Amino acid sequence: MSDATVSNATIRPEEASFFGALAAEWWNPKGSSAMLHKLNPVRLGFIREAVDMHWGGDIEGASPLAGKAALDVGCGAGLLCEPLARLGAEVTGVDASPENTQAAAAHADGAGLDIRYIPGELGSAGLGHFDLVTSMEVIEHVEDKQAFVVQLAAHLAPEGLMVLSTPNRTLASRALLVGAAEALGQVPRGTHDWDDFVTPEELDKLLDSAGLEMGKPKGIAWRPGKGLHLSDDLALNYIVTARHRR
Repeated sequence: MSDATVSNATIRPEEASFFGALAAEWWNPKGSSAMLHKLNPVRLGFIREAVDMHWGGDIEGASPLAGKAALDVGCGAGLLCEPLARLGAEVTGVDASPENTQAAAAHADGAGLDIRYIPGELGSAGLGHFDLVTSMEVIEHVEDKQAFVVQLAAHLAPEGLMVLSTPNRTLASRALLVGAAEALGQVPRGTHDWDDFVTPEELDKLLDSAGLEMGKPKGIAWRPGKGLHLSDDLALNYIVTARHRR
């Protein structure tokens, strides 16, 4: 499932329409975004550790992002933006689908959170630099992946931290994330095109070309009895940090 719909100059319009049509169900943990609700705590655990290591913060602190600006690109209806705000960040979410940002803003208002949501293209939003830039399950939906990564890098502050997650292009991901997940109704049919999945090696090259250094990827795996969890197994999905090359 995707947190996308990120837009840049080469976003596929059908992607924005596809995910925008799901906007009303984003916050339903048993609806079409159920997989994201299960995935979110795993990603947040990785992000929290990465933030603590990057800025040397108090690992017991409740607000490690206090005083920092965060940008979530392809924010959907704000499933990641809201936890980032609760960690203390001043959060901006960008999504290609106005239906998604409207749903995100309404939910944030109901939760008493001050989050800025912007519909449309990241490159034309006129935003500045951010200490933390995140983009979860998005790059596999972007037509021009290099242009997209360059845009992400352009919004990352010089000493900032980026976190990306995406499915890996393996036989296992084709069988489970596309075939089984869609057949069993875990994600809506048509969510993924396996040919668009990005391997860690390919992502490393994309980031390197944008002047970024990729950290060691961590897998997001699944097994009966444990569910989704961080792992050294990258076969299905993985999450990585990136920062400007020094």
